[in-house]
Amino acid sequence: MRRLSPCCWRSSSLLSSPLRSHRPLSTALERSLSASSPSFDANLAAMERQIERIDAVAREALAGGGGRAAALHASRGKMLPRQRIEALLDVGSPFLELSQLAGHDLYGNEHVPAGGIVTGIGSIAGRICMIVANDATVKGGTYYPITVKKHLRAQEIAAQNRLPCIYLVDSGGANLPRQADVFPDREHFGRIFFNQANMSAMGVPQLAVVLGSCTAGGAYVPAMADEAVIVKGNGTIFLGGPPLVKAATGEEVSAEDLGGADVHCRTSGVTDHYAVDEPHALRIARRMVGALSPST
Repeated sequence: MRRLSPCCWRSSSLLSSPLRSHRPLSTALERSLSASSPSFDANLAAMERQIERIDAVAREALAGGGGRAAALHASRGKMLPRQRIEALLDVGSPFLELSQLAGHDLYGNEHVPAGGIVTGIGSIAGRICMIVANDATVKGGTYYPITVKKHLRAQEIAAQNRLPCIYLVDSGGANLPRQADVFPDREHFGRIFFNQANMSAMGVPQLAVVLGSCTAGGAYVPAMADEAVIVKGNGTIFLGGPPLVKAATGEEVSAEDLGGADVHCRTSGVTDHYAVDEPHALRIARRMVGALSPST
């Protein structure tokens, strides 16, 4: 998977379109820059330091919740979000990641790399799609205010360009300590589902792959998708998990019995496809995209 910067993406064959301008492209700008001047060297050194700083922040974003969280994630038979995206994309095709620096130094001592969610544009089964992938190594994939904004921005781009949306869901819903900030304005957490409903009505496909625990707000994304896949064992969908059920009713129930793949594929009908593991789920997702009507 090749990651592209926005300027590289524009020159890519994907999404390329003729550029029109009322001015000749050959116009030259006069300059008085001297590469041998002391100020040039000083400015170059300052710019290189800033680039190194941005690169360091980008590396932090790529690391997600860090080595310990990634190891725990892998011990549960789960792939990291960017590994999931790579398995979903056409082999060798580029991925334009959006808003990679979101969440950096935004919440003081709380580390929320990339805002806890990976979003971007890539080719799946020959179709350009918007991908939204929760990162469960960052605060359990819960939604901070910046996570909501980043998710909404991805949906806005998808709606404007009629890009099918693929949601790789692994989220505990709203981050409870930040809940008051997640629901305060027009662009709040609930607008994610409003956008899903509107895009579906517009004929912009909404597809979901349930790869982990989808609790509370995280449960609505697959429920409102046009088509959804769920992974046996790891994938669960419920508004409240087993601890909440026990606290409310005294009943003890496993996560799988409460909202696992068998429940939602055989009984509730929330999900449409049953996957034995993550690679299987992502192969099903690729087939789903490949089966979409060209007119959508």
